[in-house]
Amino acid sequence: MASLDSVSIAILLGAVLVMAGILSSLLALRFGAPLLLVFLLVGMLAGDSGPGRLQFDDVRTTYLVGSVALALILFDGGLKTRFASIRTVLAPSMMLATAGVLLTALITAPVARYVLDLNWTESLLVGAVVASTDAAAVFLLVHTQGLRLRPRVGATLEAESGTNDPFAIFLTLMLVEFISIGQSSASHIAMEFIQEAVLGAIIGVIGGRLVVIALNYVALPQGLHAPFVTTAALVIFGGSQIVHASGFLAVYLAGIIIGNRPTRAHNSVVTFLDAATWLAQIVMFVLLGLLVSPHRLLSSAGGAVLVAFALMLVARPLAVLICLAPFKFNWREKVFIAWTGLRGAVAIFLASIPMLVGLSKAYLYFDVAFVVVIISLLLQGWTLAPAARRLHVALPRAERGPRRVELDLPGQLEQQLVGYPVRPKSLYFRRGLIPSWSKPTLVIRDERILTPVEADPVAPGDYIYLLAPPERAEALDRFFVDMAPSSAPDPHLLGDFMVSAEHTLGELAEIYGVKVDEHQAKLTLADYFDINLDRAPKEGAELALDEIVLVARSISGGRVNVVGLRLPEEEEKVAPRTRMQTVRRKLADIWASVAGV
Repeated sequence: MASLDSVSIAILLGAVLVMAGILSSLLALRFGAPLLLVFLLVGMLAGDSGPGRLQFDDVRTTYLVGSVALALILFDGGLKTRFASIRTVLAPSMMLATAGVLLTALITAPVARYVLDLNWTESLLVGAVVASTDAAAVFLLVHTQGLRLRPRVGATLEAESGTNDPFAIFLTLMLVEFISIGQSSASHIAMEFIQEAVLGAIIGVIGGRLVVIALNYVALPQGLHAPFVTTAALVIFGGSQIVHASGFLAVYLAGIIIGNRPTRAHNSVVTFLDAATWLAQIVMFVLLGLLVSPHRLLSSAGGAVLVAFALMLVARPLAVLICLAPFKFNWREKVFIAWTGLRGAVAIFLASIPMLVGLSKAYLYFDVAFVVVIISLLLQGWTLAPAARRLHVALPRAERGPRRVELDLPGQLEQQLVGYPVRPKSLYFRRGLIPSWSKPTLVIRDERILTPVEADPVAPGDYIYLLAPPERAEALDRFFVDMAPSSAPDPHLLGDFMVSAEHTLGELAEIYGVKVDEHQAKLTLADYFDINLDRAPKEGAELALDEIVLVARSISGGRVNVVGLRLPEEEEKVAPRTRMQTVRRKLADIWASVAGV
């Protein structure tokens, strides 16, 4: 009975710790504190040096939980990554994820050698452990502080953080193997890296495709789609690791494949994985906090602080400047990308590997990584929003999105029901606009279900449901939020090059002789962009109107307000592509064909 009681006590204490981590997140969100820091502190307070006095030194369990948690985090990140958003930044992101990690480790190593009294291999291991960034920490802070990063900066950070963990893990394992065995060759390391990367990519792409096929053609009972996808991700991860491929790369690529293909129960899968990822992060962070000994930290705290500042102020900035030199990033974007290299759970997880294999000075690596993470979260985490605004890489705050409801329709994959409350200042209510690829299906008013014809005209307070492709559902949001005030250009602007977007298609047809459908003649050019674009309009967006091409030249209040005209007789001078641009384009096309996106 005593053994049964001990199991019950362990379950109780574990549940209490996880609940404490969840409740503490409310406090962290209120004050803008990095959640990772809060979860680590919960673990430290519960540990043997804190008031909780729990004795915990099971590194194997921590490594197991950390592996599962990181696999789920990377898979969830890949699932939410739109390939179209990162396609243009794949080259700089891959440079940061590979050469950037290596350069960061190499530049950090000399500092670690002299302040921690290590040899060169051990110093390089310290650099490798703290070299990768933590995307979850960056984007959680961006979200809680109401920031919207410029698309290129945000996409670069997103793609880098999703792909730099596998390289950092590979580099750490190679160095641990070298320290343990005592010998290795450059050719052996190169072959190991190629094997892990190539096999990981192949397994990830094939595994993702198989999961998509299974989801769409196997009739699973309602509610089992999400657990199936989650366990399939872990199967891909575990299978890759067994054949010595990069399981973390494989599971990230599988997530991208699944997230960019139409599948059944996509929304329930994303919701389930959100919850699973949150729980995995909390459990992992609390366990890592339990392993920390504040008394032991004191002996290496001074050197670890110097390593942290060298990493943040020298190693990461230099690596970013070198890696982004061939690409057209301005200095403000480079500085911000360098400053957002937050260190998180991956660094502490990697530091547990030397402890797991029993290396000498293993606890030193762990303690240094822990101090680096704490300083990074405190210094970089709390200054992230001010840095984004001062460097002008943050866009104006977006209005909170409408309460969107998404319902999957059994038996098909091309359409789903998307519901919104109708607001009195929304673009839909004021202008009656709806995208050409969506179709109103039903309206709920005073608890009655009406057809769009019965409900006409729709009134504020109604709930409207539309059919729309799943991948475009989010693009409907802009029609159901309150319209932002726009600065209209000169209404008399109507020339061969620039046109006020408040002019109608009919007016344009009279001057340029283009053919316009009668029912569209009263649409303004701004309306025409709204109903025909898949996403919110951006500067440079193009639409064909008979023989004329309309180009969005200015955006105000989320709508086009100045349109450029490209007439048929105009001949565009296309600059020849550089060799680097040609290579990048070919690689992007190959990936798109393989991934099916």
